[in-house]
Amino acid sequence: MSNPTFRTRISQLRKRKLTKKKIVRRGNPLNRRNNDDDCEAPLVGGQPLALFDLVGRGAAAAAAGAGPSSVPTASSSSTTSSLHHHPPYHLRRKSPTHPVSPPTTLGAISVTDTPSTAASAGASAATAGLPSAATSNTPVLSPPVALTATTAYCPSMLPARKRPRRTYSTGESSTAHYLLYELPDEVLLTIFSYLYERDLCHVAQVCKRFYTIANDNELWKNLYQSLYEYDLPLFNPAPCKFDFVQPEDCDYDNPWKESFKQLYHGVHVRPGHQKHVAKEAGRSVAYFDTIQSAFDYCDDAERPLVLVHSGVYCGEPIVIETNIAFIGAAPGNVAENVILERECESTVMFMEGAQRAYLGYVTIKFSPPSCTDTMQHNKHYALEILENCSPTIEHCIIRSFSHLGAAVSVTGPGAEPVIRYCEISDCENVGLIITERAQGHYEDNEISRNALAGIWVKNFANPIMRRNHIHHGKDVGIFCFDGGQGYFEANDIHNNRIAGFEVKAQANPTVVRCEIHNGQTGGIYVHEHGMGQFIENKIHSNKYAGVWITSNSNPTIRRNEIYNGLQGGVYIFGDGRGLIEHNNIYGNALAGIQIRTNSDPIVRHNKIHDGQHGGIYVHEKGQGLIECNEVYANTLAGVWITTGSTPTLRRNRIHSGKQVGVYFYDNGHGLLEDNDIFNHLYSGVQIRTGSNPNIRRNKIWGGQNGGVLVYNGGLGLLEQNEIFDNAMAGVWIKTDSNPTLRRNKIFDGREAGICIFNGGKGVLEDNDIFRNAQAGVLISTQSHPTQSHPILRRNRIYDGLAAGIEITNNATATLENNHIFNNRFGGLCLASGVNPIERANKIFDNHDAVQKAVTSGQCLYKISSYTSFPMHDFYRCRTCNTTERNAICVNCIKTCHSSHVVEFIRHDRFFCDCGAGTLNNQCQLQGEPTQDTDTLYDSAAPIESQSLMAEV
Repeated sequence: MSNPTFRTRISQLRKRKLTKKKIVRRGNPLNRRNNDDDCEAPLVGGQPLALFDLVGRGAAAAAAGAGPSSVPTASSSSTTSSLHHHPPYHLRRKSPTHPVSPPTTLGAISVTDTPSTAASAGASAATAGLPSAATSNTPVLSPPVALTATTAYCPSMLPARKRPRRTYSTGESSTAHYLLYELPDEVLLTIFSYLYERDLCHVAQVCKRFYTIANDNELWKNLYQSLYEYDLPLFNPAPCKFDFVQPEDCDYDNPWKESFKQLYHGVHVRPGHQKHVAKEAGRSVAYFDTIQSAFDYCDDAERPLVLVHSGVYCGEPIVIETNIAFIGAAPGNVAENVILERECESTVMFMEGAQRAYLGYVTIKFSPPSCTDTMQHNKHYALEILENCSPTIEHCIIRSFSHLGAAVSVTGPGAEPVIRYCEISDCENVGLIITERAQGHYEDNEISRNALAGIWVKNFANPIMRRNHIHHGKDVGIFCFDGGQGYFEANDIHNNRIAGFEVKAQANPTVVRCEIHNGQTGGIYVHEHGMGQFIENKIHSNKYAGVWITSNSNPTIRRNEIYNGLQGGVYIFGDGRGLIEHNNIYGNALAGIQIRTNSDPIVRHNKIHDGQHGGIYVHEKGQGLIECNEVYANTLAGVWITTGSTPTLRRNRIHSGKQVGVYFYDNGHGLLEDNDIFNHLYSGVQIRTGSNPNIRRNKIWGGQNGGVLVYNGGLGLLEQNEIFDNAMAGVWIKTDSNPTLRRNKIFDGREAGICIFNGGKGVLEDNDIFRNAQAGVLISTQSHPTQSHPILRRNRIYDGLAAGIEITNNATATLENNHIFNNRFGGLCLASGVNPIERANKIFDNHDAVQKAVTSGQCLYKISSYTSFPMHDFYRCRTCNTTERNAICVNCIKTCHSSHVVEFIRHDRFFCDCGAGTLNNQCQLQGEPTQDTDTLYDSAAPIESQSLMAEV
């Protein structure tokens, strides 16, 4: 009794103050008091026993022959006056000022001061730590008699420690007074610890002090754990709901007592425990050796509850057809210590009638013998839920070691279970099958390491699945097929050997806010006419594509994040379709979206960026409507279109790529309309090798190379585009290419407007070409077997910083009805030997800056630049031993090389090397020599894109 911790707890117990309001909120009838504020009389007899379902329980159990302990019930002869709430007993309240005479009798029991009575009382008192008859003249009652006697003690008496000591004459009243006031709390607490719940409730009715001590948390904790074995209080706040709660997080003053009360109506399956029933006087609890006998006993119960204690229950069929609650009871991890197991037929089966049944905190195993495992077990499961029942299964561990049957089967119309917080793992087949129009709620489960799919949803089943953890399966995570549906929200699906989520054969699930990642094959796989809505998911870090769509499937992929895939983001092939919209697709090793083999999806309002490869790749006759996307900052081309593909790209922003914006090659076709294509390291658009797209009403600008590059036999129709502010030519046509440019605006280029080289052709009609740094149109043939020969009709070429049209290097052209005006170096400038076909052109109001410079005696280098240089007479100096690559203007020939042997080469476009300071003698017209820039005869060819990707 000298333990300081124990004394501290008792001291705190004494100081506890319970308010009237708090008692009313708890709703605990045990806290009700009688009318008088100063009354210490006990509560109405039998009331707390009724709360614990103790009245008549033992007799009923005995009559049924079920084996529960039989305990007498409390007398119902107590007063029936109405009860009122009053403040609880306060140990520090002062004693009344009026004298009180102690009674001489305790209720109906009289104390006879006989030797035998005194001796027995002395022995009992000694056992309880009380004064004995041998040491005191006061008669002493044994503890049971004294506890009963105190029920008649005067209610006005208060704790002796808070008032002056009084001397009582020897007799019954002094013994009662001693028990009520003088006996230390520690002693009473020890005595009460030997009582069961029934007697403890009786004791709590004696007086306020006994009530306070009898409600001690430790008393009820020890009592609770001896009966239920749980480490924490378990509450039943609602039907089909059982929750463990930490005592400090509980709203009840005594959570152990409250939990005890909520579970007390249950019966217990505890094999071999019936032999202890006789020792549990003061308890009304039914024990059974088998689960079935407990079920039989509960047939007529209003709220049937069966608590199954620690152990392995083998071979016993568990078929539930009523609204029974069936729950494991064990210390530690409850489910691991209560095991239900069978070798044939289903271990636990719920059938029609189990509408509000409950199963929780157990392990369920189906373990067919290995020698018979080849038998037909496809209808045998660890847990089977049939049609027209809706049980709740919580906190269970479920295993099936059959190669032919799943761990959990939910089948049939009206099968609507609630399965939550369960672990379905390490099974030899599928973890969970939901089929034949079954439904139900499946929440917060862990489904892992199963040999086949974690979950099958088939045959028009329509479950709701939330917050499940589905991982490390040896097959697919979730498989919906044969018309399966369902709503899947906030599930974590990862590290499965095949896809995280597979859909086929008219299945149509809705998958929302799931995380699907680290799949060993892919994230989502929709095939064979599969459908589905995939919305706001995170799909990332999968070994292959984040989403695969094939074979006439048509899912909706909306507002997902698809990123960091080890291959592509979304892969649509084999006649796949689908709506791909409002997704954020980035950081994938291959294309963000890939469309091939006659697939025809709708791709719109996506962000496709920062890919390690390209943005959108359409090949092998791929199609699709690609509109209103933002494609940017990809390592290779923003959009690739090749090998007979014909997509439609409309109103996209394609920008800031590290190579080409849109790349058509190897017979790539399609429509590129109303797009904004800008700020690429290479050209905004490239067309090559037989590609023939229709490029209409786009803005192509800010390219670090050119705007549009057509080469190697490229074709295409470019209409009504705005092509401007590119670092090199607005449009390049090279190497036997033959596009048509019609009604475009090509302006503000930092080189020429249109450059046609090396056998380039094309038809240029009704274009506006203006404000370019070099020629509006530059036509040249250099070291190419085919002569460049475009056709220019009805174009307006004006305000250029060089010539309107320049033709050089034996190229030619057909020029009809063009208007060429207000250009700095002239309208039409032809190099030596060039004879184009000209018809009805209007060349007017151009500024002949070359002739003005020659007339004024200036070096023509003064009017040249690195990117813009005029067409004029080209000389060389034999005396200075210059070559044809060292051009000298006519004024430098006259001044700097006077009296030298000089030679006229041709009339062509170049800048003066003498003025540039690249010759040995200093230019006399130019002044200080300048940096060597070398002679340029042609615009630098663009760096050809290397974005040709091997087939994935």
